[in-house]
Amino acid sequence: MSGELAVSCTKVVKTYGTDDAKVMALRGVDLEVRKGELMMLVGPSGCGKTTLISVIAGILDHDEGSCKVYERDFQHMSGREKVRYRAENIGFVFQAYNLLPALTAAENVAVPLIINGMRRQEAVDRAADLLGKVGMKDKVNSLPVQLSGGQQQRVAIARALIHNPRLIVCDEPTSALDHETGHKVMELLKSVALGDNRALVIVTHDSRIFGFADRIAKMDDGHIVQVANSPDEMEH
Repeated sequence: MSGELAVSCTKVVKTYGTDDAKVMALRGVDLEVRKGELMMLVGPSGCGKTTLISVIAGILDHDEGSCKVYERDFQHMSGREKVRYRAENIGFVFQAYNLLPALTAAENVAVPLIINGMRRQEAVDRAADLLGKVGMKDKVNSLPVQLSGGQQQRVAIARALIHNPRLIVCDEPTSALDHETGHKVMELLKSVALGDNRALVIVTHDSRIFGFADRIAKMDDGHIVQVANSPDEMEH
């Protein structure tokens, strides 16, 4: 892990709604993630974790502050530039998986490669290889409706990894997985995060995987309230 920053968030504010329905999800968040680091975000439901990773990944715009990913700020990009930057640099594992129902597992995983210009068959072949690494070798031609929640989750994780993004952002990647499968997936994610110039940010409630983190950031009520180097350092 280097001292160079992959993500730098400073005084980030995000508000939903207007007037009486206004809700402040992020209240001046400061967070730094280093290159080569696996950072976990923990905290109670509704504290702003998913909003924060959505801002980091350029899926949501923030209202105030600065959030840079590899020294680029999405707030200073056009819509087209954002799409291209995300396609080339960011992998996102959604909690709801967001698989395309008409595509097979391999085709779903291949989507980022195809968006980036790879020939379809080459992309699907590469996707099938990666699915084998997450224990899905026999499901490459299955549609999402034919897969369990845990299997869909592994497809979503493979899709986030397939294009070798510099930043991988995951929302509860082990929530639907048993202990053994969850550890295998985390070992794969950790090996990717330790690659040159990469970083990984994971939102999780799963204390079984805390040991994979290089650092753990605890959120509460829209703030980062603590950053610890191990689960043992976390305040309860």
